Amino acid sequence: MALACQKDSYLKQLTTTVKSCEPHKTKLLVNGKKENINGFEIILEDTVLFPEGGGQPDDRGTINDVDVLSVIRRGVEAVHFTRSPIDPGTEVHVQLDWRRRFDHMQQHSGQHLITAIADQTFGYPTTSWNLGEKVSSIELDTPAVTVKQRQELESLVNEKIRSSVAMYPLLYQGKDDPALAEVRTRGLPDDHEGPVRVVTIEGIESNMCCGTHVSNLGHLQAIKLLACEKGKKGKTNLIFVAGDRLLNYLGQCYENEKALTNLLRGAPEQHAELVDKLLKNSKQANKTALTLLREMAVMEAEKFKQRENKDGLFVLHRKEGDNEFMNIVVNEINDDKVLKFLTVGDEKAQGLFLLAGSDDVLKDLGPKVAGILDGKGAGKNGRFQGKANKMVNRQQAETMIREFIKEHEQ
Repeated sequence: MALACQKDSYLKQLTTTVKSCEPHKTKLLVNGKKENINGFEIILEDTVLFPEGGGQPDDRGTINDVDVLSVIRRGVEAVHFTRSPIDPGTEVHVQLDWRRRFDHMQQHSGQHLITAIADQTFGYPTTSWNLGEKVSSIELDTPAVTVKQRQELESLVNEKIRSSVAMYPLLYQGKDDPALAEVRTRGLPDDHEGPVRVVTIEGIESNMCCGTHVSNLGHLQAIKLLACEKGKKGKTNLIFVAGDRLLNYLGQCYENEKALTNLLRGAPEQHAELVDKLLKNSKQANKTALTLLREMAVMEAEKFKQRENKDGLFVLHRKEGDNEFMNIVVNEINDDKVLKFLTVGDEKAQGLFLLAGSDDVLKDLGPKVAGILDGKGAGKNGRFQGKANKMVNRQQAETMIREFIKEHEQ
């Protein structure tokens, strides 16, 4: 059977009855990471919450004010996952998160329209598509789409939107219905049962699809084809935004443009030139800084070598140094009898360290220094170096090294 959300994509709420409610554990995305969540699977007599399918993400909403965290399809049933149970037989009010749904309707309907026009105009069939959080993409079965073709496709698509062409679903009795031979399709799921749903854009195409769609192309407002990118072998990914996403995208672009205008002190048409100039200046500045840092490393080593009363340990910390700086100092000192302990980076946070000496000494001292600095390192060819998380413990590490030297001098 078709769900209420598939019969009327604009239906925002529904009163229905709970058929079943079973404890269940599922993996859900929480703050960008998948976590195991304990909850309940609820099946209703009917629902306005669309289960994930056809390339469209699932809906969000509530059942009697209980948040629905996911909706999946299992056979002909929509399975709602919640943290709280609701007893079977309970009459419930199902409320849809309309903003999320309408966004999905606009992107999904936009994909149907772009796919149909691209195939009819250029002979580029769609092999897959992705409804993303910010932009969506269509994989076209062609190695390339020219700028001229993209512009023509965008023009034709928006012409259909301005014409307010009708878009509607039809139900066919079963997959053996001969009328389905005229319908564009990528096949039905193996567990499909019952009627077959076909979405039609009047005068343009009919496509087998389970998703939710606008009833009129005018509801898409407009579509922008942002770019064509190289996809899998022999394929091209067409990036697009439709409807409210296009308005939001344009608004965000304007805010970014305004911010760059203030930072770069130049009009939008100068931004690329100004950024290019900044990058070149930055590259030259980095090159100069690196040269100075190398010269400073040589000077630090020379200062040590000229000391009259040198002990067996050289210690140096420099905030703006790097691995190359430390290694230059060690190379310039060039004294195997001196144990070298160097650190660079933030004095109270993270940084890098290097301990240079004989392999026998480093085998013992290296891991101890790394431990005190709350870091990790590795040693070879007379050098043990790595990253440190607690540079504030440098003095503690130095004290430990001096005690080690004192013990081995006796």
